[in-house]
Amino acid sequence: MQVISVKKYKGSSYEVVFDDDRQIYLHIDIITDYGVRIGAQFDEKMLEKIIYASNKRRAFQYALYLLDYRDYSYREMYTKLEKTYQNEDLCFEVMDKLVSIGCINDKRYAAMLAKKYVEIKRFGIFRAKNEMYQRGIRGETAEKALEPYYDLIEENIAVLLEKKYARYLTDKSDRKSVEKVKNALVRYGYAYDDINCGLRKYFSDDKSF
Repeated sequence: MQVISVKKYKGSSYEVVFDDDRQIYLHIDIITDYGVRIGAQFDEKMLEKIIYASNKRRAFQYALYLLDYRDYSYREMYTKLEKTYQNEDLCFEVMDKLVSIGCINDKRYAAMLAKKYVEIKRFGIFRAKNEMYQRGIRGETAEKALEPYYDLIEENIAVLLEKKYARYLTDKSDRKSVEKVKNALVRYGYAYDDINCGLRKYFSDDKSF
């Protein structure tokens, strides 16, 4: 196949037309790297290599674009790329590059999520772990990130009882309201033992909880 036209498309991209009427769009870096110019000849194998390199570059730039807005776990980013480019080898190569330059770092991301969910949003460990799972942070990585926050369980429950649920706790004999608070704290990710302990302290160590 022979290149019969190379003309600017938009930005740094160019439209390349071959003598078999095939059209592809390449970044200037790819055009330079592979010597794509009018009159140049490429067999099918080389053209596949050029297209692969172009798609890999696009995938990498797409990943950087996404990372401008927030951090991603390895699993999250790989899923995004694979859904768009549908090529496992290409996606793994892009992921390897993102990891090597520090753009993807699951330990760092896990530490940030643990702080956000437990220290800021005051979720319990169970809820925090589930939220992290949804973000692609799982297993030992999640466990280690959450380890420093087990000490905040008692404090977080106390804060939630005082600031969020105090209006339901004006009468400790109102079991319906108390159960409502308990269920809310379960949804926050706290264990019943920790919730009952927190309520005992809230009601001055009432042993009925």
